[in-house]
Amino acid sequence: MAESIRKPAAAKKTGGKENDIANIELQSLLFDFYGALLNESQNEVMALYHEDNLSLSEIAEDLGMSRQAVHYTLKKAEKALNGYEAKLGLVAEYHRNQELAERARKIIAGSQKAIGTKGSEELLSIIEELTE
Repeated sequence: MAESIRKPAAAKKTGGKENDIANIELQSLLFDFYGALLNESQNEVMALYHEDNLSLSEIAEDLGMSRQAVHYTLKKAEKALNGYEAKLGLVAEYHRNQELAERARKIIAGSQKAIGTKGSEELLSIIEELTE
């Protein structure tokens, strides 16, 4: 049922920093979709890391935890998020819908004479509503 998770555009097979950034982007997206399913501690650590952009040391200090405990909680949360995606596939479906919407926009742009400005605007409005 679930397609494989597609990495954001920054995910190249060149290794190093680009893969790290792509993984952080992916985990942030997974957190947006499935964060409510995490336990309170995992949710808090993920929010501080991905939304507030705090380092592990800063999170540890804020929460009165060791850096190692924060790292463990973060990795456990990421594993849970990846598991949810493997079962539900919402992020893969989101990426697929975004690609389809972009294809539709290009078709509309190329067909504007045939469908007219009003029809074109209406179709683009529908696509925007679907992809919000």
